[in-house]
Amino acid sequence: MSLLTIEHLTKSYTERLLFDDTSFSIQEGEKVGLIGINGTGKSTLLKLAAGIEEPDQGSVVYQRNLYIRYLPQIPEFTAGDTVLESIVKDNRKEPQFTSREEIEASAKRILTRLGISDYEARIETLSGGQRKRVALAGVLLSTADLLILDEPTNHLDSEMADWLEEYLKRFGGALLMITHDRYFLDSVTERIVELDKGKLYSYQANYEGFLKLKAERMDMALASERKRQSILRTELEWMQRGARARSTKQKAHIQRYEALKNQEAPKTDGEIGLESVSSRLGRTTVELDGVGKAYGEKVLIRDFSYIFLKNDRVGIIGPNGSGKSTLMKMIAGWTEPDEGEIRIGQTVKLGYFSQENEAMDENKKVIDYIRDVAEYIQTREGSVSASQMLERFLFPGSVQQTVIRRLSGGEKRRLYLLRILMEAPNVLLLDEPTNDLDIRTLTILEDYLDGFSGIVIAVSHDRYFLDRAVRRILALEGAGAVVQYEGGFTDYQAAYARKHPAASADAGGSVGAARTRQGKGGEGTGGQAACGDRTRQKKLKFTYKEQREWETIEDEIAGLEQKVADLDRQIEESATVFGKLNLLMEEKSKTEQCLEEKLERWIYLNDLAERIEAASLSKG
Repeated sequence: MSLLTIEHLTKSYTERLLFDDTSFSIQEGEKVGLIGINGTGKSTLLKLAAGIEEPDQGSVVYQRNLYIRYLPQIPEFTAGDTVLESIVKDNRKEPQFTSREEIEASAKRILTRLGISDYEARIETLSGGQRKRVALAGVLLSTADLLILDEPTNHLDSEMADWLEEYLKRFGGALLMITHDRYFLDSVTERIVELDKGKLYSYQANYEGFLKLKAERMDMALASERKRQSILRTELEWMQRGARARSTKQKAHIQRYEALKNQEAPKTDGEIGLESVSSRLGRTTVELDGVGKAYGEKVLIRDFSYIFLKNDRVGIIGPNGSGKSTLMKMIAGWTEPDEGEIRIGQTVKLGYFSQENEAMDENKKVIDYIRDVAEYIQTREGSVSASQMLERFLFPGSVQQTVIRRLSGGEKRRLYLLRILMEAPNVLLLDEPTNDLDIRTLTILEDYLDGFSGIVIAVSHDRYFLDRAVRRILALEGAGAVVQYEGGFTDYQAAYARKHPAASADAGGSVGAARTRQGKGGEGTGGQAACGDRTRQKKLKFTYKEQREWETIEDEIAGLEQKVADLDRQIEESATVFGKLNLLMEEKSKTEQCLEEKLERWIYLNDLAERIEAASLSKG
């Protein structure tokens, strides 16, 4: 039975048409994920479903006596209330509670799971992330027929997200939510609704199934467009032969041509083309030597050393408040360490995507904000204007003249990210990039990182992003310890579970459960990197990944040397063919850079192999 039905929905926001005569419904017990590009109306749809906003045209029909609880993207509270008081106020009418004490007891259990332990803290003293978790706890206490949740996974660490995932899977009512956590969507939802250019498309599947069905829909749309273009060419030839609109048959032919010509082609989103927008990185990159940081008696990082290699892909994880952002700020030079040293190479150009949208003047136009960096940038395809780059980053021309304050929170984050990428960094610091960025933008960012010729350091709780984008995890595990694990987040989960079986069991299996996404992964030691003198003194065995690399690296070096020799020969033979010569020279430069990096890696692995052998002989 349908809980709510929205028909012929049309709604605009300022000059933007968010919904264009589209419809939506949700059935009893359904768990629905709503996805789409930021700024296109996802949160507005949730407000319409919750009865907070009204459509410009169309209708919203609710089942009789439908009970809805709604979690907004930015919750509001009464100033002066404590954490518990705010939750008690919101749940006084819940039928399962007979007293304030029952509400408080249940609230404390959920708050603890969400990392809130000071129940008497005043709401105004909490951070934005803490307030969101308090509001989430209040909503989860309800026995609503329909929960409407706007980005409930933002500001949750991985253990909290695992817990919420299981909680919502067991929830007996219906669920409509926006989240950009793709593993979460895949596990919790059974239907995906996509908001795309004013229309809502429903896919009866979880996120993995949606990807397959969406690809099929786009293929069908493109096939229909190819057929339309073919018919148009035939019709145009007929028109150009001098058809006269005298007979009924000829008039019908002309009308058919006009209808085909006026039919809209399928619209596709822009793509990023920033592969070449980076600066060359020299031998010295970013080196941390014995770094420590504490606030009062709370030690965040103790005696941490790490040398970032060229093309390193490192994810930094840990509970909220463990010091992840502090570590990023120390690398960026925003915060000084209490002890130790951070050395930054002369050729390093940092790009820091912080959580604060640094220095964004919201009275500026979108296009001017990007032009402040550069009017034009050089990519592999040549010179590209700021306006063209904005279009590729999903800001059409109609939005580029808009002042920044009119953008949604997610659009501001996307704009801020584009500005940083256009500065051509070779060391990219990403602090919670998955908060407030929609799935489409995250996919574009992940594809961009695949071809990024520099170092990537990312703080994130997003398990999918970490599996997709990083090859090493630095985990802040308390008391200042920073522990290294090889692989992505799933590899980390498996390694942590083997190392701490009791802790994994206490956490309800959330850390060690690696689900069906398990891969092979090893663990590092004491937060030391797989490079540098400090590591080689302590590390006495190869990781699984290093062992495989050591077995094949000499063949790879030989192959690259042979390729350079072949390119030299082709360059000599093509000396008079200017276009071909340029391409060969570019390919040779890239091959030599790759060879240089392989040789540096071979030196490290060979040194490590000799130390392992020496340690083995000394034990023998």
